[in-house]
Amino acid sequence: MSGEPAGGAEVALLVVDDSPFNRLMLQRRLQALGYGNVAMAEDGAQGLAAIARQRFDLVLLDLEMPNLDGLGVLERLHAERGTAPPVIVISALTEMEKIVRCIELGAEDFLPKSFDPPLLRARLGAVLEKKRLRGLAEQRLAQLEAELESARAAQLSLVPRDFGAIAPAGLDLWAAMVPARQVGGDLYDARALPCGALLVAVGDVSGKGAPAGLTMARSLGLIRATALLLSAAGAVPDPAAIVARANDDLARGNEEQTFVTLALAVIDPASGRGRICVAGHEPPLRLSAAGIQPLAGLARQPAMGVLEGFPYASDPLGLAPGEGLLLYSDGVTEAEDGADAFFGHERMLEALAPHAAAPMRQAVEAVLAAVGGFAAAAPQADDITLLGLRKL
Repeated sequence: MSGEPAGGAEVALLVVDDSPFNRLMLQRRLQALGYGNVAMAEDGAQGLAAIARQRFDLVLLDLEMPNLDGLGVLERLHAERGTAPPVIVISALTEMEKIVRCIELGAEDFLPKSFDPPLLRARLGAVLEKKRLRGLAEQRLAQLEAELESARAAQLSLVPRDFGAIAPAGLDLWAAMVPARQVGGDLYDARALPCGALLVAVGDVSGKGAPAGLTMARSLGLIRATALLLSAAGAVPDPAAIVARANDDLARGNEEQTFVTLALAVIDPASGRGRICVAGHEPPLRLSAAGIQPLAGLARQPAMGVLEGFPYASDPLGLAPGEGLLLYSDGVTEAEDGADAFFGHERMLEALAPHAAAPMRQAVEAVLAAVGGFAAAAPQADDITLLGLRKL
C-alpha cells in the first residue's frame, strides 16, 4: 500500500518551506518513514519551478513564505487541476479561514507543524492511496473512451456511404448519421434490390450504450436479409412484410423489452411509386416546391420488438418529379441546447424550407447545421440521423 516504508522509496515528494530547519526536520521524518526521494524548495516560486521540471506524487507545502506564499502556489496549481500533484499543507497558522481557503483551492489535507510522526504517516498514506485510485480511474476512463470511439466507428461502418453508387437513375439520395458521445442505436439503410426497387429506412433503438448498438446491428441485418430474401425472385417486397419478419425475430424472447422504431419504404425509381411502413416512428416529410408536410394517413403501428406476430401494414407512396422524402430520427427534433430546450419540428421545417427543392445533400446538411447551431456547446444526448430521397 502507498505510504508504507517498503514502497516509499518509489514515491517522489517535494517539500516547500522557507525555513532550512523545517525542511531538514521534515526530510528526516520522511526518510524515517521510508520515503527517500524527497526534493526541497525554499519558497513558492521555487516549488512551482520544481513541479514544472519533474513529476511529484505529493507536495508538502508551507503557507508563510517570501516571494510566493502557499496560497499563491495553491491558486496556480488549482488552475492546472488535472496535472497538479496532490498537496498537504503544513503550517503553524491555525486561522480557520485560511485552512478553509486551502481546502477550497484543492489541498488534500492540513497538518499543524507540531504534528506527530504517526499522524504524518497516516496522512501521507491516505493521500497517496487516493492519488493511486484516481490514477486507476483515469486510466479506466481513457480505456472506455477508446472503446466508445471504436464502437462509434464500427457503428458508422455498418451504414452505407457511397450514395452515388447506390441510387439508381432517376433518384437523388443522401443520408447522414452523427452518433452521440455514447454508442447509440440509430440506423439507416439504402440499397438497390434485385427487383430494381430502392429500399430506404431510418430506425431508432430504445436505450443507449452497447446493448442499443448491438440491437442496431441486429436490426439492420434482419432488414437487409429479409429484403433480399423476399425480392430474390424479382418480386417487389412489401415493406410491411420486411418489418413483420424483423419484428417477430426481435420480439421473440425480448425480456428486456427493447424496441426499434422504423420507417421503411420501397420505391420504384422510374415511376417514383412504392409503399412505406412506419412502425412507431416519426412520419417522414414530403418536400416539394409547394412546401414541406409530414406524410398523412399512415397506419399507426407499434415499434418492432414489442408484439410478436403483429400484422404490420404498408401505405402507398408516390413521389412526383421534384418531390422529396425525408426520413429522420428523433435525435433531430429532440436535440437540446444549454437550457434543455428541444430543437423541435418547427425549427427543422424552418431549416428545410429554403432547400425544399434543392439536392438532398444540401437539405440534409442544412438540418445538421441548424441542429449544431442550436445545440452549440451542449453535449449531444442522442444519435442524429437523416435520409433524404428525391425523384428527379
